[in-house]
Amino acid sequence: MSTHFVGEGNIGSAPEYREFPNGNDEPRRLLRLNVYFDNPVPTKDGEFEDRGGYWAPVELWHRDAEHWQTLYQKGMRVLVVGRTERDPWTDSEGNPRETWQINARSVGILPYRIESVTLSPKPSNAGSQPPDEQ
Repeated sequence: MSTHFVGEGNIGSAPEYREFPNGNDEPRRLLRLNVYFDNPVPTKDGEFEDRGGYWAPVELWHRDAEHWQTLYQKGMRVLVVGRTERDPWTDSEGNPRETWQINARSVGILPYRIESVTLSPKPSNAGSQPPDEQ
């Protein structure tokens, strides 16, 4: 079972990158993030209090995951879009357990605490770009 998910939170630890063999094709690439999704509620004094926030593992499967591992950093504010998935498992004592994780379609970096942004150059396929971008 899964459901649509959109949430804003902070990355809590360094991203974890893994590669999985895929026969003769390119390996499947996974970037795993640990994100705290807060729930800021305004208080009477004009401040905010977190009520009901939670940690969730976020999995992002993408061919560029290895490169993105250096972009995403602990403490970074992100917007995650994807779906929640229930992951049942059994602990070492044989008790049934479950974890909820997020299978992300995209993880956007929000501009909080960002000092600068550097874009890579566009590919040089002059024939495939619209005339106003050539």
